[in-house]
Amino acid sequence: MIKSMTGFGRCEKVTDQYKISVEIKSVNHRYLDMSIKMPKKFNYFEAALRNLLKNDIQRGKVDVFISYEDYTTQTMQLKYNEGLAAEYMEYFRKMKEQFGLTDDVTVTQLARMPEVLTMEETPEDEESMWKLLSGAVEEAAKAFVEARIREGEHLKNDLTGKLEEMLGLVEEIENRSPSIVEEYRTRLTEKVKELLESNTVDEARIVTETTIFADKICVDEETVRLRSHIAATRKELEAGGSVGRKLDFIAQEMNREANTILSKASDLEVSGKAIELKTGIEKIREQIQNIE
Repeated sequence: MIKSMTGFGRCEKVTDQYKISVEIKSVNHRYLDMSIKMPKKFNYFEAALRNLLKNDIQRGKVDVFISYEDYTTQTMQLKYNEGLAAEYMEYFRKMKEQFGLTDDVTVTQLARMPEVLTMEETPEDEESMWKLLSGAVEEAAKAFVEARIREGEHLKNDLTGKLEEMLGLVEEIENRSPSIVEEYRTRLTEKVKELLESNTVDEARIVTETTIFADKICVDEETVRLRSHIAATRKELEAGGSVGRKLDFIAQEMNREANTILSKASDLEVSGKAIELKTGIEKIREQIQNIE
């Protein structure tokens, strides 16, 4: 299947303990450029998240936004630094003996000493946190990919129609080419007769000149290659997958053939068809830029 490089996917999970939201959106880009914005507590999982998303995304400028709200109250815990408290008491004893002071240290005073009692955030269970985060990201990615596939199907149908129009133009050029040579031969014969004021002409010379002209304007090779490129594009569209770059290359080759036809054209009708071909190819290239 064909995927567009533009897409959007979202997932929100809410329980009594938390709410986590994941949004994924993307636009066109030559390569995969992924940006992930999330709370610091999830930074440890960034590399794993990138690997997870790369399974479904090959190209595009992708922005991932993750927000998290924790509703639990037991997120902080009080920690008693017993060793540090003992050091404080030892120095208090030394100060008492050295300066002859009264030992009036109370529990409350000791507890107020720096770092004796501290508040620390409860350590997260990494396994359960990853399960929560990856689940939400996978659901958002699923919706994101589905959106890309839907848009990709529209692109495929549009490109198929444009290829059919191109094929029609190629056929018209092929049908017109033999008539151009015959018309040239007729004009050349009449011109020679006019110049010689005689009904007798050098037929061999006419044949030679006509052959040279036919070789000069012949676009058989170009139309054959265009047919081949159109068939190759259709094949890639049917095969699906990440074919955007390959299709862009084929479109460049089609444009090259159309330019050659236009440069060889000595007939207004063929010139017009060649210009239509170039216009159609440019539209195809624009659409291809949206394909992953």
